[in-house]
Amino acid sequence: MSRDRMRLIAPVGAAAGLAAAFNAPISAVLFVIEEVIGRWTAGILGSVVLSAVSSVVVMRWFLGSESLFRIPVVQLERPSELIAYCVLGVVGGLASVLFSEGIATLRPRCKALPLWTQYFQPGVAGLLIGIMAVLGAPQVMGAGYEAMDEAMHGRFTWQFMALLAGLKIVATLLSFVSGTPGGMFAPTLFIGAMLGAAVGGAEHVFLPHLNVSPGTYALVGMGVLFAGFLRAPMTSVFMVLEVSGNYSIIVPVILANTVAYLISRGLQPVAIFDLLTRQDGVDLPSMEEQREEGVLHVEDAMQRADGRVVEARETVGSALQLAEKSSADDLLVKLAPNGWGIVAKKDLRRMLAEGMGELDLNSVVSGVRIPYLHPDQALETALRYVDRWAVVPVVNRADLWRLEGVITERDVLERYREFGEG
Repeated sequence: MSRDRMRLIAPVGAAAGLAAAFNAPISAVLFVIEEVIGRWTAGILGSVVLSAVSSVVVMRWFLGSESLFRIPVVQLERPSELIAYCVLGVVGGLASVLFSEGIATLRPRCKALPLWTQYFQPGVAGLLIGIMAVLGAPQVMGAGYEAMDEAMHGRFTWQFMALLAGLKIVATLLSFVSGTPGGMFAPTLFIGAMLGAAVGGAEHVFLPHLNVSPGTYALVGMGVLFAGFLRAPMTSVFMVLEVSGNYSIIVPVILANTVAYLISRGLQPVAIFDLLTRQDGVDLPSMEEQREEGVLHVEDAMQRADGRVVEARETVGSALQLAEKSSADDLLVKLAPNGWGIVAKKDLRRMLAEGMGELDLNSVVSGVRIPYLHPDQALETALRYVDRWAVVPVVNRADLWRLEGVITERDVLERYREFGEG
């Protein structure tokens, strides 16, 4: 297999594992495209979709097709209820930053301890987590799906659910910083569910007119932590929809997730995946960073084509007169239909000296047509042509006869140099 195809093996496997673990094929596909690969092509999408669907089919054959959680259909009676979900988004965004900062601060310190301590760090982490369980919070151990389901059906007080969210953050931090991570997706869902149900319970106490079930807030909270901590806003929406099988919740989820994502981005610029890899001495920029990188287009480097364009019906003599008025060494020739040619000023002088002044340009350059570019194309596309052609026309997409500008190799290199310095 080629190297490109070998690189697809990991994302394909990731989609299969995530889809089966959470019974969420759509979320698995979106997460792999959004955070692992970052680009859409027919081949990649087909491979990822096939792996996700096939893994879910096998999983459902043994375990059934029921969603992980069930809550009543959500009905927004008043638009003002969305403010409550915005509050949840703010709380979730701040909790995501606290979670990320904890890993960023404690993990390097534990790794910097003497080597012999690293044999005992997992044991110490396990002891502390076990003490939490013995003291009355066994829900923080394991994936916690049962506890999440109980929270959605109002089995806990909002104070206890807030405590569970905090303890789960501590437990997950202990696991990560000690070198024994026990997963990232399930803890994120657990923390989000408890935090959401706690916020919903508190709002119901202080704002009793809000007629919303704890399960609704718990599900929205899952998406909030997923969007804020893992920085996967699109995946977070569909993850909540798929684990609940309830599409009536989509408006609160989108709103709260957006608030949490923006707060997390603003307070913690480095995503958690980048943070972990850089702590390990590996530079693997996430899709979020790559999406934020500036992209140069042809229009950023092209120049005006003043005095560089002649019609194909012009003669060599008249074209040379026009060329002498221009500082450019090469002229673009309009050819029919919708084609472009190029002729050098020195060649025009040579042909005129040879007595070919009345020869029209169409017969001179018709055998060699040069490619053209569009202003909105990536500047790197121009690199394929500017090394072979002295000047390349940049034309309008809607009118191939309309010349927007011209671009040369020097223009491209100068623009890249300015971009690098900026």
